[in-house]
Amino acid sequence: MTLNWKTGGLLLGVVFFLAVLLVKPIGVSTQFVILDGIIGNAANSELVTQTEEGWTSSNAYLAKSGGKYANSVANPLNYSFVFVIAMMIGAFLSALARGGVSRDERKLPAIWYANYGDTPWKRYAVAFVGGFIVLYGARLAGGCTSGHMMSGMMQTSLSGYIFALGAFATAIPVSMMLYRKEG
Repeated sequence: MTLNWKTGGLLLGVVFFLAVLLVKPIGVSTQFVILDGIIGNAANSELVTQTEEGWTSSNAYLAKSGGKYANSVANPLNYSFVFVIAMMIGAFLSALARGGVSRDERKLPAIWYANYGDTPWKRYAVAFVGGFIVLYGARLAGGCTSGHMMSGMMQTSLSGYIFALGAFATAIPVSMMLYRKEG
């Protein structure tokens, strides 16, 4: 069973609405910081420590906000971290429910072939670099794409609309530069 984009968009909107209504707005980029902190704390047990006031860290970013991130590193089984793990498991289960990923779906899009040939490694590299830039910028701005754009716009947050405008104002010209030839 394949959902069309309208049904998928409606379902995504319902899930986001329920998450905001029942729990809190969705945002996931902070959890990459938490995962880094968990790995860092495993390598250096003094990275995150407990004090009388709560959790703190020798890392300024983890220690900020009264040790909120240090607490999440020390106690990762919280809603946000479990949500990120559940997204990955959900994507995997969704692919399995569809019968796996077919060979046709693994092919590179025609527009990629027209511009770059049969180079899957280059596509992975471009996707990784693009994702890294978006994540870095999102963390620099104190949020993430899902938090700013999706949850933010649903809550009619001005910053959400500004972020969406900026994302598309950047994505469209970059796409036009990357894909000059049509597929």
